Amino acid sequence: MKLAVIADVHGNALALEAVLAAIRSEAPDLIVDLGDRVSGPLWPRETVELFRGLDVVGVRGNHDREVATRALNAMGKSDLYAAEAIDAADRAALGALPATATPAPGVLAFHASPDNDLRYLTERIEAGALVHRDIEAIAADLVGVAPGRTLILAGHSHRPFLAHLPNGAMMLNPGSVGCPAYDDDQPPHVSESGSPHARFALVRLRAAGVEAVRLEAVAYDWETAARRAEANGRAEWALALRTGRMR
Repeated sequence: MKLAVIADVHGNALALEAVLAAIRSEAPDLIVDLGDRVSGPLWPRETVELFRGLDVVGVRGNHDREVATRALNAMGKSDLYAAEAIDAADRAALGALPATATPAPGVLAFHASPDNDLRYLTERIEAGALVHRDIEAIAADLVGVAPGRTLILAGHSHRPFLAHLPNGAMMLNPGSVGCPAYDDDQPPHVSESGSPHARFALVRLRAAGVEAVRLEAVAYDWETAARRAEANGRAEWALALRTGRMR
């Protein structure tokens, strides 16, 4: 079985179109989306329409939850832009996505951590930036959560990550389709992928577990995306989209 794994589109319809074209050329059996579909100053409505045409197993990200449930006057700028661009039914559909999913036997998918859509699993904050955690620490957080799983899928950090855990399972973060870098203030830190490419992953499964994983980086028209962000008053997004960095 072949899976295509995407995450953190953040309303970047141009990046999603490029990734979907690459995915279709691989003819996977299933697409898995790890959440945060629309939040951002780009093309949330167009992104919703692209997802509507997909056969995809999806989970709810923290920004999906915020867009679906938070009052408009309490939203951050990225969530508010998305919430005002899509209709109530689409907001409700985001909120109805499950927190976790089992897209295939032995596979567990969630956005950030199994029990918390904000807590980093594969990264920690050091000197104001995300760095990868020790594999043993990741495995300890999964004890009792994913028994018998051979593949654990998570997004949220926007940083591609692949590790073989002590119990034999594979831990995979495909990186972000549409937002290659960001800053956050709780606590202050940045996440940087280091390039503007749209990211996704391909996984080949067999009965005994994971046979192969490919982390992919796809070129697309990120200059147009950056100009869209600038037109919507988000210079920091434009920098991230052009460079994959925040500084």
